[in-house]
Amino acid sequence: MTLYGTYLLVTSRPYTSVHKVRAYKKVTSDSNRFQAFGSGIVRYSRDGVAFLNYENEEQWICPGQFANPVIDTAAGAFAVADGGGNVIQVFTRKGMKGEFETNLPIEKMSVSGQGIVSVILKNETSPQVITYDAVGNVLVENQVSTDELGYPIALEMSRDGTVLMVSYLHTADGNLSSRVVYYNFGERGKSERNHVVGMEEYDGAVIPEVYFMNDSTSVAVSDHSFVIYEGGEAPEKKKEVQIEQQIKASFHSDKYIGFVVLNQEKSGYEVQLYNTSGRRVMTRAIGSEYANVEMSGDEVILYDGSQCCILTSTGILRLKCDLRLDALAVIPSSVPNRYYIMGTDELREVYLAR
Repeated sequence: MTLYGTYLLVTSRPYTSVHKVRAYKKVTSDSNRFQAFGSGIVRYSRDGVAFLNYENEEQWICPGQFANPVIDTAAGAFAVADGGGNVIQVFTRKGMKGEFETNLPIEKMSVSGQGIVSVILKNETSPQVITYDAVGNVLVENQVSTDELGYPIALEMSRDGTVLMVSYLHTADGNLSSRVVYYNFGERGKSERNHVVGMEEYDGAVIPEVYFMNDSTSVAVSDHSFVIYEGGEAPEKKKEVQIEQQIKASFHSDKYIGFVVLNQEKSGYEVQLYNTSGRRVMTRAIGSEYANVEMSGDEVILYDGSQCCILTSTGILRLKCDLRLDALAVIPSSVPNRYYIMGTDELREVYLAR
């Protein structure tokens, strides 16, 4: 009980500043972007990809040419693609696993833990949804009929690379609707037409985001609601939850579905968290909007420039302060109350202070 009480004291008390433990400087391009992955940090830019440890040291570097680099991560792999271009590179913690080119421009991309990549390829009349292995061999190719399904605008691979979730936007006679379609590329989908094992239609809705929370729960986020699906091989609609306020941003973890919405009661914004049953478990007002919001474990991390706010899943304000460094990434450390702040040319380790 003593240890648990100490843990609660450490994690629930509010902090108003951070103190630098140490800093690791490295002169790099100001166009670099960063993403936490495994036990390190991915640095990606127009010139390629590098994997860094928590001392800002390059573990490996892979050159590349990307006009608009975009990244997607999974538990065991990540991929970097040239958004609007044709190049995809697939990586594990140890380095590159494969590189290939697509025949049409890349609009959206999702990677599984095995490095299987699904993409939406742009074509106004006949877009393609194609799934590749890590070295570019085509596993499944879906030629999309826009008249029948609509135009694909979002997709996500399941963790094992077996199920693909796609959101289609359909318009006909001035009416707008969205369709959420599940494809199963394993045994369950072999006997189904085009591997389709589930489909739901939503009138008057745009669904720009879909994701898997875990092996059996997936979510579709619309402009005014979200839908929870249950099932691994052939997911089925479980619950639809309406969001009354205007959604400004959405995020999630493997346990929570989160939103930043306009505050109806007063000026500013609020953070809302829901569990996998669709029940709201936390609402917390925040004064201003942040450009970046993500969830790590039981913490919601919001940051914009040097301003940072950290909330717990129970609504406790852990931190609100000026980091004194423009943050490109804020990553929790394995040590309680410590974080890594990635700036343009410096990785800073800090601890929370009052």
